[in-house]
Amino acid sequence: MLFRLSALKTPPALLCISLLLRSVDHAAAGWDCSVKQSECKTVFVVHGGWHAAIVLSTADISQLEVPEIADFPQSRFIEFSWGDKDYFPDPHAGPFTAMKAAFWSSGSVLHLVGFTEEVARFYPGAEIVQLQFASQAYDELLDYLSQTFARGQPALRASPSAGLYPYSRFYPATPRFSLWKNCNTWVAEALAAGRFPIAPSFVITAGQLSEQISKVRSQAILFEQSSRETWETLRVSFIRFGRTIKRLARHERCAPALGTLLCSLTV
Repeated sequence: MLFRLSALKTPPALLCISLLLRSVDHAAAGWDCSVKQSECKTVFVVHGGWHAAIVLSTADISQLEVPEIADFPQSRFIEFSWGDKDYFPDPHAGPFTAMKAAFWSSGSVLHLVGFTEEVARFYPGAEIVQLQFASQAYDELLDYLSQTFARGQPALRASPSAGLYPYSRFYPATPRFSLWKNCNTWVAEALAAGRFPIAPSFVITAGQLSEQISKVRSQAILFEQSSRETWETLRVSFIRFGRTIKRLARHERCAPALGTLLCSLTV
């Protein structure tokens, strides 16, 4: 039999497919916490129509990284949101203040809200997205949040002022607020700092933020499904190939040729 079955030299091709799938998995693992990892950090993205915020568990926030959490000793969760220094703290701000914030902002503030209820219960009616970050990616996201505070010295807390609620505080922040760089953009930048594949430059509204996050999550689900289907196809092919080899090995005339064939496949 002169046929060397060169067409069956598929292991290199299968290896390429394997490496490709693994490289995509590795890229996703840049931010996403796989089930194999022991330390997953939960990040909640919350928005109620126009304003977005990030919510973290206080258990996952180092006081060395964010010394301001000392102001919330009884809280289970902390909400971080960012806005204009004049418009955000004033619940009665009018159109002029809004225009000034959009085009002539004099600065920004961070608003931290501490609470103990479950996240879904604390934000009734809001859209809540729960993301599981790998530990290192989470640390980078947290570092971005920490760098937003305008502190006199890095190790000292930023000076707090009364928040919108009795259990919240405002802190001076950076950079300058604008229409094109608002709370939704800031949340997107925080996620991007944690390696989440999002384009902050294309985020102005809460809807745009939600749309980008939803696309990433749906792509992750689709990839997981397609990769499972691919591996199932490969598994079935290998089983069939193995059965064919076993049948050939039972025949005395085929056995010597089979040995030559298997050697040729490894060349």
